[in-house]
Amino acid sequence: MTQTQTQTDVQFYTFDEFIEWYPENSEVRYELCDGVIVEVPKPRGKHSKLTGFLIEELGITIREIGKRGIWFIPRESIIKPHRDKSGYEPDIIVLNQETIGTERRWETESIIQNATSVKLIVQVVSINWQDDYYDKLRDYEGMGIPEYWIVDYAALGGRDFIGYPKQPTIFVCELIDGEYVKIMFRGNDLIKSPTFPKLNLTVQQVFDSAI
Repeated sequence: MTQTQTQTDVQFYTFDEFIEWYPENSEVRYELCDGVIVEVPKPRGKHSKLTGFLIEELGITIREIGKRGIWFIPRESIIKPHRDKSGYEPDIIVLNQETIGTERRWETESIIQNATSVKLIVQVVSINWQDDYYDKLRDYEGMGIPEYWIVDYAALGGRDFIGYPKQPTIFVCELIDGEYVKIMFRGNDLIKSPTFPKLNLTVQQVFDSAI
């Protein structure tokens, strides 16, 4: 993730100013982080393969639990946290068709503002791992998003999170009493998802999908 401004000419935006600025049909994605617009290259290579694999597996599970047509994974969406200085485009988001009618900006701008619209957010960690482990976790927790995954297939996170020597890790963060409880999964661990209890998928299967 790279900032679009240099340190000498940083311009700060509100969320609405960011949306107004956002170029149509862009080849790259953008996010708003503490008022600064940053460039997020679209997933390529291993990142893209892994994300596609997870979308497919989650889609299969959605059908198996009888939620097809009720829960869905959009191609693109932007999350607006409670703070007006940030806006994120998740790698994967599972939305609830039954409650998305409360989103007044969904039909025209693909913007999600209410936690009731969201079942799960998945972030595949990239170079700026701090955004996924700190900023997005804080903001999704503050919104009340019920479940958030941090998929660190390249072991980019800090040692405080994934230890040393670093190992590829998936964190499942479940919202309990307004706070995320974070559980670590590695290797042949079966991923345990509160939202998708029938998901039959190991961490290694997820990481092998990127090879």
